[in-house]
Amino acid sequence: MFSNVSIILPAKNESGSLVQLLPELKRHAAGAEIIIVDDGSTDDTVALCRANGVTVISHPYSMGNGAAIKTGARAARGEILVFMDADGQHRPEDILRLLEKLAQGYDMAVGARGRESQAGAHRAIANGFYNRLASWVTGQKIADLTSGFRAVKAGKFRQFLYLLPNGFSYPTTITMSFFRAGYAVAYVPIHAPKRIGASHMRLARDGVRFLLIIFKIGTLYSPLKLFFPVSMAFLATGLGYSAYTLLALHRFTNMSALLFITAILVFLIGLISEQITLLIYKDGG
Repeated sequence: MFSNVSIILPAKNESGSLVQLLPELKRHAAGAEIIIVDDGSTDDTVALCRANGVTVISHPYSMGNGAAIKTGARAARGEILVFMDADGQHRPEDILRLLEKLAQGYDMAVGARGRESQAGAHRAIANGFYNRLASWVTGQKIADLTSGFRAVKAGKFRQFLYLLPNGFSYPTTITMSFFRAGYAVAYVPIHAPKRIGASHMRLARDGVRFLLIIFKIGTLYSPLKLFFPVSMAFLATGLGYSAYTLLALHRFTNMSALLFITAILVFLIGLISEQITLLIYKDGG
């Protein structure tokens, strides 16, 4: 079952969780290739992994979660790649459930966390918003856009390596890329225990990155779906304002002209972005 599976875990100072996770992983996924990508750890993560007999690839310095994912994907020998966090939030016994979805014909299976598994109310609200926005853009039900626990067919995943960022938003990018390419994605409900150790996420620093996810959702799938409503909003405002000024002041103002021009420019930017998106996915899709 696991002979053609490579399990990839990015890790940065995760020895506290790996000491429990690795034995469990070897027990539940016997025969799988296990790759730990050490992203510049300063603790005994590397020594612990070697003591457990798993493959370790070390970055010379911290390059980011997404960079570790790409390193692991390039090195993996399996036809199926399983990505999971090294902090204990993903349970090895759930891997089989993801693989069952691939056996049913899906190209990627994602572990979808429930609201009770979110790390705080602010994270739950943000992820809920991303899920709804991405579902609207793609026209498909997306249960967990930012989950890092997923199984995927290696060949199709590697088609999009050049698109993946080096930071924490790689799940968003690969999810939207798969939908854009017409690949089948399944969601499997999971329970994510509380992480072991301190999180590497920082609200002030990563909050801005997560706001950018909102724009990335649209630009990776269909930019015009985001730009067109904005253009229509400017157009409607321009029509309303010009009607008011014509009736009240009996003249067409510069502000009215600016609103109309902005509506046209936003629409054209969306149209150009749509064509660029088609070029990006020409070879991958």
